[in-house]
Amino acid sequence: MTDSGYREPRFSSDREDAPLLRDPDENSYDRDAPRIKKTFSEHVNDIIQEPLTTLAKILLILVLLLLLLTSVFVGLFAGAEHRLTHDREWRNAPTTTTVFYSTTVLGPTNTATNTATTTAITTATATITVPGPPSPTKIPETDPNENLCTTPDCVILSASILQNLDQSQDPCEDFYEFSNGGWFSKNEIPPGKGLYGSFNVVSQENKRIIRRILDSEAGNSLKASDAYDDQTLTKLRDLYLSCMNESLLDERGLSPLLDIVRAVRDLYRSDVWKKPKSAEAEVSSNYGLTAAISFLHSRGIGGLFDIDIDGDVGVDPNFMTLWFSQPGLGLPSKEYYTEKPVVELYTETLTRFISALDDNTDEEVFEPKAATASLHTEEDEKTWPSWPWPPWGDDDSGDEHKKPLNKTERSKILAKNVVKFEKKIAKASLDLEVLQGNPFATYNPVKFHVLSGQLPQIDFPTYFSTFTPRNFPERVILTSTTYAASLSSILSETDNETIEAYLVTRIALAYASLLGHETEVWKANRELVGTLQGIKKGQEPDRSEWCIQKVEDTLGFGAGRFFVQEAFGGDSKKKGTKVITDIIDTFKESLKNLHWMDEKSAKAAAEKADAIRVKVGYPLSPNTESSRSIALYYRLVLVDKAEFFESVVSARISEVFKQWQTLGKQRDTQAWLMYPSMVNAYFNPPANEIVFPAGILQPPFFNAKWPAYLQYGAFGAVAAHELTHAFDSAGRLYNQQGKLEQWWTNATSEGFNGIQKCIANQYSNYSIEDGKGGKLHVNGNLTSGENIGDSGLVQAYRAWHGQFHSEEEKRLEPLLPGLNYTQEQLFFIGFGQIWAQLIKPAAAVQRIRTDPHSPNKYRVEGTLANIPEFAAAFQCKEGTKMNPPKEKRCVLW
Repeated sequence: MTDSGYREPRFSSDREDAPLLRDPDENSYDRDAPRIKKTFSEHVNDIIQEPLTTLAKILLILVLLLLLLTSVFVGLFAGAEHRLTHDREWRNAPTTTTVFYSTTVLGPTNTATNTATTTAITTATATITVPGPPSPTKIPETDPNENLCTTPDCVILSASILQNLDQSQDPCEDFYEFSNGGWFSKNEIPPGKGLYGSFNVVSQENKRIIRRILDSEAGNSLKASDAYDDQTLTKLRDLYLSCMNESLLDERGLSPLLDIVRAVRDLYRSDVWKKPKSAEAEVSSNYGLTAAISFLHSRGIGGLFDIDIDGDVGVDPNFMTLWFSQPGLGLPSKEYYTEKPVVELYTETLTRFISALDDNTDEEVFEPKAATASLHTEEDEKTWPSWPWPPWGDDDSGDEHKKPLNKTERSKILAKNVVKFEKKIAKASLDLEVLQGNPFATYNPVKFHVLSGQLPQIDFPTYFSTFTPRNFPERVILTSTTYAASLSSILSETDNETIEAYLVTRIALAYASLLGHETEVWKANRELVGTLQGIKKGQEPDRSEWCIQKVEDTLGFGAGRFFVQEAFGGDSKKKGTKVITDIIDTFKESLKNLHWMDEKSAKAAAEKADAIRVKVGYPLSPNTESSRSIALYYRLVLVDKAEFFESVVSARISEVFKQWQTLGKQRDTQAWLMYPSMVNAYFNPPANEIVFPAGILQPPFFNAKWPAYLQYGAFGAVAAHELTHAFDSAGRLYNQQGKLEQWWTNATSEGFNGIQKCIANQYSNYSIEDGKGGKLHVNGNLTSGENIGDSGLVQAYRAWHGQFHSEEEKRLEPLLPGLNYTQEQLFFIGFGQIWAQLIKPAAAVQRIRTDPHSPNKYRVEGTLANIPEFAAAFQCKEGTKMNPPKEKRCVLW
């Protein structure tokens, strides 16, 4: 319900930053509508997913011409040449070989280190032996003309895979570097970003598609099918243009943000400033605070607490009810509040916010009493002056000896007090491990009056009536039994000036990025974000890409309708759905063979797998296929191409309103939590559904024309991950209806817990460089659910291999020209390459502390080390890194 923060997630969300048609064959959107024409180069980029140099384009054209003339020759020549190359590089030659290593660090962690090898042939008698990967499994002796895929899609795909590999690496020792070393050497983190990987590459391409739509004139390359589409397109284009108009944003300055700040100040002062701070006031409802926090929450700005609306998983998972939880923090996680350099930077950022958002424009001198009261004793403050600076002439406290403060000094004191206030909130908040790993601990339903009693400073009847005057809740679910009471104590010991300053800084943190770059608030926020992510000062992301992202965030289902028309046609949905359903069928079959799961639990697990709703491509609520449905969904959003800030705020108000409209109603099973162009997927436990937007069904994850071993190795890994979430450490506690229940037997639970502990210990031994000469270990408990989700890869492998395990069946799975790898090896290479990522140390540290996913390097290595089929495919000797002894493996499935 709010803008940010790590609140109780109640559903496992795979955000590498968590919903479609029941009929997998239904695809009734208008494929015949005019499409935006792409150049040949753009078609190539769609597949390769990265820019090509001019030389590369020329060579690629020559390859395609030769392919059309003599595809058989290309396949034979490339395969022979590749084998010769490997014979020279991987096997001991009769001559003496001296190898010189030069290491180029392309990113902040060991995941981004590429080792280049230079070989010199000498006549010396001494030999330096170079460790190299074992020869790949022998390719079946079949006619290359029958067993090579020589279509343009396969040739381009083969080139892409080959250039991303680093074949000097041993896949049995460092498969992550082996599968992605070439990619690391050709890419770098773009300016203004903390990381860059395969997910970002796909996201950029999806944004380019949307940008082409927005840049085209209606009625030209893309025509609106009717007036509803025209209305949606107009809003999309106006929002994009308003974002790109940076000169206008700078001209408007802070005025849009100040409008919200002044509204919150007026609401907050409407009650509290009129009363003395007495014992009676401490325990009575505070109308001013209630009105101010309601206003913030209505604009999608978090603060003090978080309210969400989701199913009542203890009674009826489809009945939408209120959840009360802790808010997001100003810093990414609790740990940052203990680091002095970060706290100093954050305090400075808040100081700049407070000073810039003061209506006074000069350095007028003020008396220090109210601002410094909390730095001395709370009892010293006899009255609640207006904020930020009261009419000091009526101060009769007799503190003439205190030195007056100017605006800057006072802002510093207020900022320090806000940071102290946030530290107390952080200390009162539950750890992420509890929030994301124990749904029973975070399900605490209480009567409405109980919450009011625990947090009397908030007038909850007034708060809820702001959003839902008719469906007034009878009860609320607390994710923490202690947070509300703790917040009450924190509020009671904090002066009102600090609380108001806290509210103002929350506004700035939420909306600073929407301002012009010349404003002080934007600059302060950018420096904070940049430092936390390791971005150099002055570096900014590509403006057009950033604005497209804001269009997606703001009008995502509208942009998604046109994205689907352009990028999700043909058999994509049908074949993508088949991959998912095949994996589900394989999973159900494998349950019979699990040594730790008894027959009763296996039967219940199969029933839950059968009951999972599979959604692929795009939602039906709002209906992506209906121009009217999309237009009506955004009817309350007012977009003005001269007012970017206000347009985004309007969309956030509309979204909050829609969410509150679901309270007290049954779940809309056609609704999604993600928009169609998003490169992500999720499993939602209360709804028992797995969801895959069209945005992730793009190369290098998926292409309907690819051989199945790559479809199952790349997209199948995503599908298996989300399916496995239904049976991970948290997902297994929801039954097939999405209700919290211990539906496994005690024996099965004990068996699972043992393997879960093994996986947690395995990942806790992994570490990253912190950029300061130290190491930071992965939190195996925090990442447990996601690591178990990744272990589902073995189900994708079995789903594919079960269809193509005989030599005759493999003939239906042609190999790729120029790649001397088996289908099994290419399956795992396809998996490894979707996780390519460069990341800066600061960004890596932030993800370790806040992200339930392990670093990408370990998502590959940790997963494959537990899959014997991988070691068999690459003939890894026992004891190598990727083929540990059986007793050290954590095999779940």
